[in-house]
Parts: sequence; C-alpha cells; structure tokens
Amino acid sequence: MQVRPMPNPDPTLIAGVRRDRLQRLATTEARRFAASRPRTQAALAMGAEAFLDDVPLHWMKDWPMPFPMVVEQAKGARLTDIDGFGIDDFCLGDTGSMFGHSPAPVAMAIRRQAKRGLTYMLPSEDALAAGRLLTERFGPFRWQVATTATDANRFALRVARAITGRRRVLVFNGCYHGTVDDIFVTLKDGKTVNRPGLLGQVADLSLVATAVEFNDTAAVEAALKTGEIAAILTEPVMTNSCMVLPDPGFHTALRDLSRRHGAVLIMDETHTISSGPGGYTRVHGLEPDMFVVGKCVAGGMPAAVWGMTDALAGRYLAVNAGREPGHSGMGTTLSANPMQFACLRATLEQVMTEAAYAHMERGAARLAKGLAAVIAGHAAPWHVVRVGARVEFICAPGPLRNGSDAAQAHQPALEAAIHTALLNRGCLIAPFHNMMLVSPATKMRQIDRLIAAFDEILTELLD
Repeated sequence: MQVRPMPNPDPTLIAGVRRDRLQRLATTEARRFAASRPRTQAALAMGAEAFLDDVPLHWMKDWPMPFPMVVEQAKGARLTDIDGFGIDDFCLGDTGSMFGHSPAPVAMAIRRQAKRGLTYMLPSEDALAAGRLLTERFGPFRWQVATTATDANRFALRVARAITGRRRVLVFNGCYHGTVDDIFVTLKDGKTVNRPGLLGQVADLSLVATAVEFNDTAAVEAALKTGEIAAILTEPVMTNSCMVLPDPGFHTALRDLSRRHGAVLIMDETHTISSGPGGYTRVHGLEPDMFVVGKCVAGGMPAAVWGMTDALAGRYLAVNAGREPGHSGMGTTLSANPMQFACLRATLEQVMTEAAYAHMERGAARLAKGLAAVIAGHAAPWHVVRVGARVEFICAPGPLRNGSDAAQAHQPALEAAIHTALLNRGCLIAPFHNMMLVSPATKMRQIDRLIAAFDEILTELLD
C-alpha cells in the first residue's frame, strides 16, 4: 500500500517538529556559522560586489547558510574553506564531482591535454577512444557530446521533433532536466501550465509540453493517444526534490506505450548515474531510444553526452540530409573539445569502475541504514530513499509516488536549518534538497560522522 504525506493537523508542528524548537535551532546555527567565519566575511566584503547580487551565479544564494562558504580547495570527499574548516562533502557539486574532487586520472589528463591545446573543433585520439568507451559503459548508442546536460536534452528534443514531425514533449510534473525551457511546466487543476516564478518567460509552454504525474501510466497513455507527442523525456527516478521511485512495471509501460504511439523515449540519467555502472538504464535493463548523461561523466570537467539507437540515428540522418544547409539549432562552439574528451576517457577508463561503484554502494547502504535508524529512534514521521550512491532523507512519510507528493513533502524551513546545522558539524549536503552522495573517496568514518551529526540535530529538534 502506498502511503502519502498528509497535511499537518497541528499548526505548531512542521513535519513533527515544534516550530519554536525549529526556530531556536535555525537561529543558533546561523549565528554559529557566521561567528566562525571572519575571513570568509571579510573576503566577501572585499570581492563579491563585482557580481550581480554578490554571487557569480544566482543560485549560490540558495545555499541555506547565512552567506556563501568560500572554498580554498577540494580533494577526494573533503572541502576546506578559507577559514580553515575541513568539511566532509556529501554534496559533491550536486553530482558534478560524484566520483570525488579532482580524481587523479582526470587531473593528469587535464595537465597532459593543456600542453596539446584546449579547443580546435576537430576530433582527437581521445575522442575516438571515448566513443568506444561510452558504448561499452552505457550501451550501443550513436553519441554526440555537449557541454551540459541541459544542452544535451535540448538537442535530443530537437531531434525527436524533427524525425516525428510532432511538437509536444511529455514530461512529468516536478521533473528535472536542467534549464530546458520546454520542461518548465507544472500541473494546475489537472492542466499543464507554465511553472510559477519563471523569469522572462513569454511563451505559453503548454503549447509544446504536456505534464502528467510520474507513475501514472493511464495519463501517459491518454497523452500519447492524441498523436501529438514527439518524445517522453524522463528521469528513471525523480530526483530534484524528494526522490520518487518508479512503480514496478512503470518503465516497461513507458517503453511499450512510446513504441505503440510513435514517440521517442529519452532517458535522462544526469542524477541517476549514481545507480551503478551504466546508470539506472543498464542496471535495470531499460531500453530508451535516446540516452543523456552529464555532470560527473567527465570527472567534473563540464561535459555531457547524448546518444541514440541505430534505428533512431538512421531516421535522424535521413531528415538531416534533406534539410536546407545552415543552422541546425544544435551544438555550441566549445562542445566536444579535446579537454572534454581527455577527461571523458580518463573517467570512463580509470574512475567510473566496477570497484568504485561497489565502494559507493556499500557506503550509501551504510548511510541510508544509519539515517533511517536515527529517524526511527526519534520517532520522526520521515523516511529515507536510496538509489545506488545517492541517498536522501525526506521530512515526510513515504513512499512518494509523484511530483505532487514530492512538493507536499518538501519542508524548506526545516531542511534549511538541518543543512546549516550539519555544516556546523562538518558535513555538507546538497543545498536544494536533502541529497547526499557517497563517492569512491568517501571514508566510512565520514559516513559515521554524518549519521552522528544527524542524530545530534534530531535530538535537539525532537527530544
């Protein structure tokens, strides 16, 4: 039986935590963070004003600490800030450094390639080797290389529309696929609408996208029956806010329905690459028409790859051969540069190994078990979800089944206080949700420190 989070009947509680205790913890931890980082505050005062809103990229303001931590160095699964604090890093660049910061083979590849040139719009021997390695690791796709998974998803959708002659993409409510414009839709009273808060969005995205709930096979079928859907763009597991696992048989249904109705099935593994060698797709035997992965695929160097089956590649090449010459709408000048390929090759050959994933799996299982035990010990109405090396604690009962459940389970004030409290105890987790990653460099003692810190914080909140 699926259990969904219920509205809190007691207005004095947030996810089982008294509001006054939460406020006390939040205030105490914010003051503790600020008081312990005088060098950081001085550095920000001297150097941040050149940036819009004092940060190089706007979402750096979304970290829950009172002001951004300024990093001096990162190595393995540890960060050191300019005030000298060593921190166990379970965020790992929100998956960008999932295999640890600066893996030695990647750092060596960067040094070697830097002497050979950074970009020249032509393939290298590393590129040819990387193509073979991508196929060995992820499956028999015909590959292209981009700089970010956002670009890769955008290009994949363009191909799907070109070969089907259809304009709509089916996405799941609450999904994450980077900053592809078409996916910024949500469900309101059962209808697809633009997500609230979009800056500068002038187009009605409901004209090109249809949103349905994850795990709702009937809704997927109804959308496909219209004959308007060019592609289903999905993650194997919903990941960007309170992880949602697929129901048994859901991915089989997506595969069958997409084939029956002529839609392209695109699997975005940018986060679920944590699942194991080859990602969730290979671990669970999925059969997408197109495959996308970014973030950590080149060991932290900005890179993404997207591939298509031989059958789809044939259709694409036929359409491409018949178009007018000129701009295709795909590709950027610095994509597929030799530095990316050097790092891709090093990652695929020496970093993204079976042994690395085995270590990550053991550590993540230990972390998930420990966090769940702490939650049970404090009788908190929360739960833990794990997908390979990726672990989340969710401040609501579970399991969750779709994006609406995930949105309801999200508790920003509570999560922000826990994040800052963990950081003050030497543990960093992802800022946008309660995500933690175990890397090949993560030590079991680091995992145990995180569990102990989590226990200490829940003691203050609940006991």
